[in-house]
Amino acid sequence: MAPLTILSLADEEATRQLGARLGAAARAGDVIALHGELGAGKTTLVHGLAAALAIAGPVPSPTFVLVREYEGRLRLWHVDAYRLAGSDEALAIGLDECLPGDGVTCVEWAERIADLVPPTALVVRLAADGEGRRAELSATDLARWMGDDVA
Repeated sequence: MAPLTILSLADEEATRQLGARLGAAARAGDVIALHGELGAGKTTLVHGLAAALAIAGPVPSPTFVLVREYEGRLRLWHVDAYRLAGSDEALAIGLDECLPGDGVTCVEWAERIADLVPPTALVVRLAADGEGRRAELSATDLARWMGDDVA
């Protein structure tokens, strides 16, 4: 079982800051699998990650286009698997090119294509927790992402 860290995020800004922390630790080839209900903060986390990767401009949700690509310190592939019927459809549209890709790949609704997510991925589960969010992070190398905050 991969190491697990649980964080309490007080508000949207704390979720964005977690994304920035992950973006600062990110390396080419990393995959971040995001899980959580609608409104859990997945896209907000990606906003912080994109800022840490020095990506200029807005980073909208790729809900209707499925994949957006951005250039920064590292390339960011922002994937929304919500509308995909499964891994076969993801492969049919060429999603395997960015799993892992030559940059960082963030997959919202990663559970829909779970068998394509590499075992080395950072898994982030977000859930509403009162006015804030709860984040559960797990990875085989969680210390690389979280440093001293690994539980």
